[in-house]
Amino acid sequence: MQLIHCPWCGPREEVEFHYGGQADISYPDNPVDLSDQEWAEFVFYRDNNKGPFPERWCHSTGCRRWFNAVRDTRTYEFLAIYRVGEPVPGVPGSESRKPEVRA
Repeated sequence: MQLIHCPWCGPREEVEFHYGGQADISYPDNPVDLSDQEWAEFVFYRDNNKGPFPERWCHSTGCRRWFNAVRDTRTYEFLAIYRVGEPVPGVPGSESRKPEVRA
């Protein structure tokens, strides 16, 4: 079983966590102005990179807090853990990739 390091609780077994998707996705500035197609792109279109990738995780059976992690999607290895709102740590290839939201 893999251990995931919660920024508040420390290392815990992976069964205590839930994946929350790609990290650092910005909510549209004017959501009322988006077309159905633009909403669909915002909600459903995410990067699917091979290698280091910033993700959002929740310690659902522990402190119930959300945090971000850089995980290598090829090996499932967690390369860095950081709190929501903090910059992505300097992991090569882990730069946040935000989808383009058109208003």
